[in-house]
Amino acid sequence: MKPTTDIEYRLEVLISTRGTEGISRVASMDLPVVEGVGYLVSWQDATSDIPAALNRDDLRIVATSTVGLSNNRNAAFAASVAPILLIADDDLRYTADGLRSVLDAMDSHLEIDIATFKHGGEDNKWFPDVEFDLSRPVRFYYVTSFEMAVRRRVVTGQNRLEFDPDFGLGAPRFHAAEEELFLMDALKAGYKGRFFPVEIVTHCGLTTGHKPMTPGVLQAQGIYIGQRWRWWSAIPRLGMVAWRHYRSGRASLMPALWHLWRGWVHGRG
Repeated sequence: MKPTTDIEYRLEVLISTRGTEGISRVASMDLPVVEGVGYLVSWQDATSDIPAALNRDDLRIVATSTVGLSNNRNAAFAASVAPILLIADDDLRYTADGLRSVLDAMDSHLEIDIATFKHGGEDNKWFPDVEFDLSRPVRFYYVTSFEMAVRRRVVTGQNRLEFDPDFGLGAPRFHAAEEELFLMDALKAGYKGRFFPVEIVTHCGLTTGHKPMTPGVLQAQGIYIGQRWRWWSAIPRLGMVAWRHYRSGRASLMPALWHLWRGWVHGRG
């Protein structure tokens, strides 16, 4: 493990991974060398040897005994050192230009605390083609975790924001929506955010929202809908989301609606 560094970075890419297969995926990411950019790997179940490809001056690895993706991201926040942090997974492909775009956006908008961007990949996710304030999002926009950069002051210190460990992959019951809840909490706390229509990374494969829906994912979505919108707006949204999952072939209509409803009820309890 390489827990400390004497090098000062402006941007730190926080890669969450788990187990032997995860650290091997990180080794195959072919992370670009970029001036002012460092990489921090937060590694759960760190029981194997570190691949030789990760023996780099611009990369640190910290082991964490936590469980679940949200806890892993929080561990990365705690170990971070750079003023700008980019959330990442172990199945991404970065370019030097993409990482410089993150720095450029944060440097040119010193008033913002959170920036979100575009990603490419098999999802073919739709993005708006204009910048906008995240407190007034464009219709149909939603955030994916590895599109998000935050200033370190937001996620460290006494009043830090964290990912809710009850949500996300590896959580006991609710297996999605952690990034939406994190962003919602940040905006409610008064932090300022902005979307930039710039692609910064490519994702390999499909993200959770584009895979077949499980009860844990659907219930998490139901909770988020209930917390994001008032009940008279949330209830029709449950039906709309269930219908979209059905039309896309990711879920059967009535089971999807049932689990979305269960999540909404749980979130209101």
